[in-house]
Amino acid sequence: MSALPRAAIEAAAARIAPHIRRTPVLSPGPGTFGIDVPLCLKLEFLQHAGSFKTRGAFNAILSGTVPAAGIAAASGGNHGAAVAYAARQLGYRARIFVPAIASPAKIAAIRAYGADIVIGGERYADAQAACDAFVVETGALRIHPFSAAETIAGQGTLAREWESDAPDLDTVLVATGGGGLVSGMASWWAGTGPRVVAVEPEGSRALHAAFAAGGPVDVPVESIAADSLGARNVGDLVFSICRDTVEDVVLVPDAAIAAAQVALWRECRIAVEPGGATALAALLRGAYRPEPGERVGVLVCGANVDSAGLAALEG
Repeated sequence: MSALPRAAIEAAAARIAPHIRRTPVLSPGPGTFGIDVPLCLKLEFLQHAGSFKTRGAFNAILSGTVPAAGIAAASGGNHGAAVAYAARQLGYRARIFVPAIASPAKIAAIRAYGADIVIGGERYADAQAACDAFVVETGALRIHPFSAAETIAGQGTLAREWESDAPDLDTVLVATGGGGLVSGMASWWAGTGPRVVAVEPEGSRALHAAFAAGGPVDVPVESIAADSLGARNVGDLVFSICRDTVEDVVLVPDAAIAAAQVALWRECRIAVEPGGATALAALLRGAYRPEPGERVGVLVCGANVDSAGLAALEG
């Protein structure tokens, strides 16, 4: 598979429309963040449950049949919050498996939406294994955070929406963990729209490693953004889409991610978690260098931030 068909993303958009927010875009003006090219920020952190994950969660649930055992998901935090929110809105039980590294802010959000929480090991992969075992035992509907066509189509609706508000972008920068978001967005724009560049932390580079190896491989995960961008392996589906539709994968260090968090707060009063600032970090660090006059879209996603941690970064 080189890309999901646009028709699948159109269908997802119609399916989830009653349940999601249309998030705004912001043109911050010349020289913001010390960057001279025109920028367009997509403020997806304003989505229900604080991230784009809500799009994929609703589409996956509404595309399947929910058994009596309810819904199960593994998550570093944001996917879990999105599934918990969607399940509550649709009237289903949800059990969310999170790793020990999940932030207290994200665990609190999942609990607030009424889901059961299980700590399923130290890292995301451990939580996914615990979730998979629960699904086998109970027959619950598993909502995978990235390796499912329904999830990817739901995330692709973000690109469809962004295109209607900013149709003239040359390049978009997308923070990437498991790759469900970037593969959905790249599917929408495949061959027709702006270049799509994935941005990963240096310490959590599953898609970058897959591109280098010619296929999905396991990678170690150690980053301040690991609770949202901490997939160990992107899997076959994501890789098969991204290898033909994603222009490049660039890496940024944790220090640049933290600096981007601070910059978003100081310049725009936008408070986001590390994963939500990772795409901007590529510009601040020079991991992606736009041409003069290039119109660059930056996805700002992930609002589930620990305010005390952000204050500490700002000093």
